[in-house]
Amino acid sequence: MQLNLKIKLISFFISICACSISNAQKKSKPYKETWKSVNTVNAAPDWFKDAKFGIYTHWGPVSEAFDGANPNKKYRGWHGMKMYDNGKLEKGVTNKPTTNYVHHTEKYGNPKKFGYKHVIEQFNPTAFNAKEWAELFKLSGAKFAGPVAMHHDNFAMWNSKATRWNSMNYGGIDPSAELKKELESRGMKFMASFHHAFTWQYFATAHAYGGVDKKDYDLYTNPHELNSETPDKQFYKDWWAKLKEYIDVYQPDLIWFDWWLENMTEESRLKFLAYYYNKGIEWNKDVAVCYKETTFNEDVAIKDYERGRPNQPKKNAWLTDTSPGTWFYRPSAKFKTPNELIDILIDIVAKNGSMLLNVPPNPDGSIPKEMVDLLTEMGQWLNINGDAIYGTRPWTIFGEGPTRLPEGGHKIEKIKIAYTNSDIRFTKKSDKEFYAIVMDAPGDETVIKSLSKAIGVLNSKITSIKLLGSDQKIVWERNDKGLVIKTPKALPSKYAHAYKITLEGYTENEIGGAVTAHVD
Repeated sequence: MQLNLKIKLISFFISICACSISNAQKKSKPYKETWKSVNTVNAAPDWFKDAKFGIYTHWGPVSEAFDGANPNKKYRGWHGMKMYDNGKLEKGVTNKPTTNYVHHTEKYGNPKKFGYKHVIEQFNPTAFNAKEWAELFKLSGAKFAGPVAMHHDNFAMWNSKATRWNSMNYGGIDPSAELKKELESRGMKFMASFHHAFTWQYFATAHAYGGVDKKDYDLYTNPHELNSETPDKQFYKDWWAKLKEYIDVYQPDLIWFDWWLENMTEESRLKFLAYYYNKGIEWNKDVAVCYKETTFNEDVAIKDYERGRPNQPKKNAWLTDTSPGTWFYRPSAKFKTPNELIDILIDIVAKNGSMLLNVPPNPDGSIPKEMVDLLTEMGQWLNINGDAIYGTRPWTIFGEGPTRLPEGGHKIEKIKIAYTNSDIRFTKKSDKEFYAIVMDAPGDETVIKSLSKAIGVLNSKITSIKLLGSDQKIVWERNDKGLVIKTPKALPSKYAHAYKITLEGYTENEIGGAVTAHVD
């Protein structure tokens, strides 16, 4: 007994030393600012692949700009850019003024005198409550969340020392610090998004229109041509200072980038990747980066599809960023239904993706009732069906049924799709447990054709089938027609329904056995 105990203790200490050496080796070899080096990172850590659903918030001074706007007119979310467009910014070209320009002029006055700086000065977030936000996001079933830390308008939604244009100086709050505290206390990962690569072009209209004071170039960037795609050295310096400060102070688990970063230098992108991934090592946690377009590659970061998704599964984990309506607040905004968003989430997860859902708060920082109701219903559905979503991986096929995306990519959500009870999506927890999710309320029975005995998709015996959220016995039969499941009398939720299918499992014989088996 003593000898066995000594052996166990020695093994235990050896394993601890091995782990310590491994971590030490990892820390002694930081990522370098080269593709060869950063391509070795684990771009999609397990926490991200398990999470499936996150939330971020388009909110800031621009939300205030839309307060009082005509609900019957369409406005671009890029108000700081479009508010200067009087239709005469390009030489020799005359167009109609944008609706943003007309609204801004009516609400504030001529943009030459009342520019975007004036909009910032009106920011009044009197109803922001990080605890209420975090509680709602947790209730929704989201596993990670955070603010749009800096949108195209160059305004920092944190108490920044890198720029005077921040939410503490104009608003008296630090939503990043408050949200980080409340979200992490609820076991959620903290993320932040950055859109300020596009600021260079975003405020080019302000310079073209005129009226920008030189002392405010730290907001509007240095003057440049309307269509310039070549930021100056000061822009790169400021862009990095804000991003680095946020990383150092708030230590986000995930950083999400909007487009246009692909137009910046390769050196600036590599500098960020190496710095942030090395910080992850320092913090002893797995961090992740999301990107659009060609900013990075799928070995080094997680590819994002804006309001879109692939029409086939992808080998690497990916993300959809979408919004139930407009990105920023609008009066009388229209929102997608819970049923639409739940179906989109299911289709995304079946194809190895995750959803990042936007919440557009009111100008004062309160969450619109429509969004509260929507997130609450999503949370109720996930509370019942979450086992078929969280921690899952793609199954042998992603789905079956008549309703498919004709193509994959960005913005394909503009194609209106209504899933039916003949549309099935699959996910799995292990080789012996997978889920068949019926995308609408079933009729008397559900026939899953892919699981037919005549098709070689499933080559293992089914031992049990359970409807998530229900204790009723499920009556089923597998034949050449498919897996035929009788619909139980009561359904546990209003939307899609997930059947958990447990298998006997597949095994192969080893070479052993009777000697006579080897004679032939």
